[in-house]
Amino acid sequence: MRSILFIFFLLFAAYAVPASHLEQESALHGDMEVAVSLDPGEQSGTASASVRIHARREVIWPLITSCAEALHLVAGMVACEVLETAPDGSWQRIRQVLDYSWYVPKLAYEIRASYDQPPSRVSIERISGDLLTLRSSWVLQSDGDYTIAHYTIALAPGFWVPHWLVRVALRHDLPKMLRALRARAEFLQQRNPG
Repeated sequence: MRSILFIFFLLFAAYAVPASHLEQESALHGDMEVAVSLDPGEQSGTASASVRIHARREVIWPLITSCAEALHLVAGMVACEVLETAPDGSWQRIRQVLDYSWYVPKLAYEIRASYDQPPSRVSIERISGDLLTLRSSWVLQSDGDYTIAHYTIALAPGFWVPHWLVRVALRHDLPKMLRALRARAEFLQQRNPG
């Protein structure tokens, strides 16, 4: 699957946090950049994040576009299934299920992931399911021996989430997932430096 749940968690984690706390939350993660903007009612918003990874784009690409990898990297993801793939591989229709905890409803939704080659951009858009709005993208930018992974999301979950859960996700889960992506990519790069 082409996993964008990294992005989903960024906004899922952020949409109920008062805007005054977001700058402080983002500053806690010096090894990555995270920015979140919420609507006045704190029921929808956008987010962007960047992380520098010591690996080539070709190593990172399969990690952000694989259901199997998403199940290992994304907290709470319990199912990821590719339902349909374009004959030329330029897009996929994917079903994902997220079961974050007993106090948050299980989320099931379908997305369409579009892929730009060479491995540089993944665009995601909600097709159906429990989320009201989900639009996101990954952009992989080469930087010498490194890759800068940029991602953005626009999300409207359509249900209320407690503020404390949002803070936990911002402080721990999102950075943990980004660091897991970086660690996995750097491990694979070291195994196959060619």
